[in-house]
Amino acid sequence: MTNEPPNIKEEVLLLHAQICNGLADPNRILLIYSLADGPHTVNELAKVVDLPQSTVSRHLKVLRDRNIVRATRDAQSVIYSLADERIIQALDLLRTVMADGLRGRAALADSLSNPQSAGVIDQ
Repeated sequence: MTNEPPNIKEEVLLLHAQICNGLADPNRILLIYSLADGPHTVNELAKVVDLPQSTVSRHLKVLRDRNIVRATRDAQSVIYSLADERIIQALDLLRTVMADGLRGRAALADSLSNPQSAGVIDQ
């Protein structure tokens, strides 16, 4: 018997559907990081991430549908903001995990290309 909650499969499916699919495109992650600085309109975000306004709007719809960003109307403009600031912490944690993995791979590659650095000395 495992210590997992009985509904872990359902939670993982929901996590994948809601969060992972929302983060599946690097442009959406860039938009999320842009919103970490504060609320922005679509046009402001398009300038920040250097993408066409229509592309940014499409990505924001995906993020809105997954409750990662929220949209509020301000007269003629729609202002986008993060629905939960913790998404930045989660992304930063994932970036740290990735960086640590890359450092480990680089160290392994270095030790394979330079046996003396790994403690192997030719005789």
